[in-house]
Amino acid sequence: MDDSYLYIKSLHLIFIVTWFAGLFYIVRLFVYQIEAFQKPSPEKEILGDQLKIMASRLWNIITWPSMILAVFFGIWLLFINSALMYLPWMQVKLVFVVLLIFYQFKCHQIFKQLQNDVVKHSSNYMRLFNEVPTLILFAVVFLVIMKNTVNWIYGTVGIFVFAIMLMMGFKIYKRIREK
Repeated sequence: MDDSYLYIKSLHLIFIVTWFAGLFYIVRLFVYQIEAFQKPSPEKEILGDQLKIMASRLWNIITWPSMILAVFFGIWLLFINSALMYLPWMQVKLVFVVLLIFYQFKCHQIFKQLQNDVVKHSSNYMRLFNEVPTLILFAVVFLVIMKNTVNWIYGTVGIFVFAIMLMMGFKIYKRIREK
């Protein structure tokens, strides 16, 4: 493996980290925007305007460029080492990447709605929606690290168990917040 491959791989990982950071934080900003929308004036307008600016900067300066660069460097790595495409773990990983890209597009739709003061979801829905990239992150990291040693049945069951634990944690947190 020559140094150029390692540089490309490093850049791919860096942009994956910043992409996930953007996805995690943008949905938190959605939660805050939705909650600000329910406040009385002038608090509603002051918070709303500031949160719109923060969301716009995060989305357009960090998250979108990070996604584009992570995918670009990932494709470049696959071009250099095309044998990876035939490995089962890579094929499954790419399915998760496609799901993450769909998630990004759904976030973009919500971003545009909130930028136009259109609220279609509750803050609780957004908190739950924010767990999707967490599940994808866990799945991809375990796939990449463990590769062929993963028993696909146990891995799939493990992801579902983790999702159920997240849901239970979400419900407990919701009850605590409502008290």
